[in-house]
Amino acid sequence: MKEFELGYVVEMKKGHPCGGNEWEIVRMGADIKIKCVKCGRIVMISRSKFEKNLKKVLSIPEKSEQE
Repeated sequence: MKEFELGYVVEMKKGHPCGGNEWEIVRMGADIKIKCVKCGRIVMISRSKFEKNLKKVLSIPEKSEQE
């Protein structure tokens, strides 16, 4: 199983029509909302479809939480 969290930038099997192929995860739940890094369009897809079409995790955000 592939690991992903809120804020991760991922690559999907299919690119966006704008030409971008990088997506940022902006909401997680039963459905996952992803935003195209290139044009800013937001798409919501089911978790099962997201996991099936996820190619790889490109970047992980740095945690800047103060304890």
